[in-house]
Amino acid sequence: MILTLCAVFVVILAVTTAALVLPSVSDGAETAIEPPPDTVLPDPAITPFPESAPMPNAAGLAAALAQVVDDPALGTFTGTVADAQTGQVLWSQNPDTPMTPASTTKVLTAAAAMLALPADHRVTTRVVQGSGEGNIVLIAGGDPTLTALPVGTGGFYPGAARIDDLVEQIRRSGTVVRSIAVDTSIYSGDTMAQGWFPADIAAGSITPIEPIMLDGGRSDPLVDESPRSTTPALDAGRALAAGLGVDPAVVTTGKAADGADQIASVESAPLRNRLQQMIYRSDNVLAEAVGRELSLEMNTAASFSGAVAAIGQTLYSAGFDMAGLLLEDASGLSVDGKIPARLLDQVLTSAAGTEQPALRPMLDYLPVAGATGTLTDRYASGNRTGAGWVRAKTGTLSAASALAGYVVDVDGRILTFALMSNDRPPDVSRPALDAVASTLRLCGCQ
Repeated sequence: MILTLCAVFVVILAVTTAALVLPSVSDGAETAIEPPPDTVLPDPAITPFPESAPMPNAAGLAAALAQVVDDPALGTFTGTVADAQTGQVLWSQNPDTPMTPASTTKVLTAAAAMLALPADHRVTTRVVQGSGEGNIVLIAGGDPTLTALPVGTGGFYPGAARIDDLVEQIRRSGTVVRSIAVDTSIYSGDTMAQGWFPADIAAGSITPIEPIMLDGGRSDPLVDESPRSTTPALDAGRALAAGLGVDPAVVTTGKAADGADQIASVESAPLRNRLQQMIYRSDNVLAEAVGRELSLEMNTAASFSGAVAAIGQTLYSAGFDMAGLLLEDASGLSVDGKIPARLLDQVLTSAAGTEQPALRPMLDYLPVAGATGTLTDRYASGNRTGAGWVRAKTGTLSAASALAGYVVDVDGRILTFALMSNDRPPDVSRPALDAVASTLRLCGCQ
């Protein structure tokens, strides 16, 4: 390619030179060559907030917050606010008290995964030869994002692996398929965590946690809170069977033989993409899968207890104070989990500062108040001052709400926060939490 380009340049130069010596066809007047214009530097529309922006005064911040944190709608309330640049805690209320965190648990799950796994880590789903004639085994690797939708139709998760790709590879191999077994042995333990309720399956919040699913086990693959399947792994096997023209009724569970010949494989989207989707949509299934992905990296069991242990050990090794942490799952759906506000805010402050650069992308995963993800419909009225300025992970259970993220105050200073409300229904507590975050936005508090 270099030689070709050089040749083209020589030809152009030769033609240009020849043109320069042709007889003049001008009127004989000399033409002055204008000097090149001055370089114009672009004026960026988006600029970083200045590090010189003043930090709020702790006393002033406390005075401003006093007007909103005593709202009875908050029920049992704890929280902490810190300066993102220095890590200095500017305000707190019972920050060490363990509280039901709901989906703000995903902040810890994401942080642990980002610290322990490469951002481009992928999960592989394989198909191998089975033990009998015409039998193949679909080996689940821990990917709940596969889709069986037709080619050209995106599944629920962007960039997800496709059953159609497995079908095509199997056909190209010439393998005759009469039956399919699904190997789910990479996971162990219960498929439902302590503190979960079976009704949450039909409600669209969760599905039994198995190491392969179609669109997170959704009955309608394009609807976020669609009712979920009770047999997600078998569903994936049946979709593969249907694609191969095999009766889905012959799909069973089973274990692949060690060293079985591989026929086909597909990979998930990179971890960074899946974490963004997990935080943005507060996806419980993705969170549980990422927790087990981490546990496999840490050589603990790919189970609820193994994932929880891996999350805690990773964060502890990174220097976080784990006192008061009690997790039952990686998603926060369990009503029995406990996290102190202090720990959530420490993780966010580390992401915003220089201590843990691997955590920095998390700040971009957080929904924007009044605009994206689980904050799309909040800050629409009453607390509009926080819209566009607050970015946070939400947490919602029947008697618990939480908000953990960061906000830019009126002086351009970035503040991290973790706000946790228990013993109140979310329709009561969420507006009160939004009022606290909006107060942080308005308070220069010098």
